[in-house]
Amino acid sequence: MYNYQKTNRYFAQAADDIKDIAEEELLSFGAQKTSQAYRGIYFSANTKELYTINFHSCLINRVLAPLISFDCPSDELLYKRALQVNWEDFLHPSKTFAVFASVTNSSINHSKFASLRLKDAIVDYFRNRTGKRPSIDTREPDVWFNLHIENNEATISLDTSGGSLHRRGYRKQSIQAPMVETLAAAIINYSGWDGKSSLYDPFCGSGTLLCEAYMFASKTPASIFRKKFGFERLPDFNISLWKKIKEDAVEKIKPVKKGTITGSDISPDAVKASITNCKVIEKDNVIEIENKDVFDIDKIDGSTIICNPPYGIRIGKTDNLGDFYKRFGDFLKQRCKNSTAFIYFGDRKFIKNIGLKPSWKKPLSNGGLDGRLVKYELY
Repeated sequence: MYNYQKTNRYFAQAADDIKDIAEEELLSFGAQKTSQAYRGIYFSANTKELYTINFHSCLINRVLAPLISFDCPSDELLYKRALQVNWEDFLHPSKTFAVFASVTNSSINHSKFASLRLKDAIVDYFRNRTGKRPSIDTREPDVWFNLHIENNEATISLDTSGGSLHRRGYRKQSIQAPMVETLAAAIINYSGWDGKSSLYDPFCGSGTLLCEAYMFASKTPASIFRKKFGFERLPDFNISLWKKIKEDAVEKIKPVKKGTITGSDISPDAVKASITNCKVIEKDNVIEIENKDVFDIDKIDGSTIICNPPYGIRIGKTDNLGDFYKRFGDFLKQRCKNSTAFIYFGDRKFIKNIGLKPSWKKPLSNGGLDGRLVKYELY
């Protein structure tokens, strides 16, 4: 038996700054005994809950199922111990695989070297038995394995998600510096938007916030477009249970009223990308998108405004951005009565230019950017 079978313990990778809501989400899907750790959350779950979390979670990046753990003071021991795993339980020599590794405070101090030694062991295991070997594919492998070594203690896991869950499958077109899907979902979550009242994004870009808002409001599973999951490679994969979870989830998807979710952008290319991406998740044009400069909007009354305005990396320069944010602050004050705005600042130095008193600020990173989500009550 593998570790996950003995303990029902898994590890959900999640960004450190959204672990609070990611933990709540895991609990809502039936996970138990959650425990936050660096870059993720340990939790217990049965098979049904494991599949459900992978299918529905919009905040976590992947779920790891630990296979074996062992003392690992050297790369020779790593190789030797990895050779003892029955790799055919997860992989056929005709298939592809990838290894991603992390090391901390250990004798093996380079993650790429650690992953190379595990790859060698897996390849040699098959070559010694069958004369054939599986190929490496770091982009779209059939199986992802994870190696984590901390204080010379190694854990080899299988990625039950089969690659990062942030890749939803709806982003067919993109513009420069798009928002990461899990961050957009986190912003929707922190806003407290109910999915029924009106939501407006005046800088919709390629539509990530609009898509995540629609999926939240309609209860569409975040990974509904995913073709395969890593848990399908586990030796105890239950196909009938997996089919039932999918069928039940699809039945619970509910319609969203036209006009509930609206977006606009000054860039025709952004609007085109946004319309294309939104059409992947809903065919009835429920999400309304138009080509419009934010300062040409007459008013946004009684709405939840959620947006990621332009900053240096998105428009290629920072000239006059301070003035732009001041104008945007005036627009919110004068034309957005009885609304609540949740503004994501990729560059937090522009918060002071808005000229509005924030209700709260929340640190949220987007890629390498140390951004802030700021809430403003508009009266």
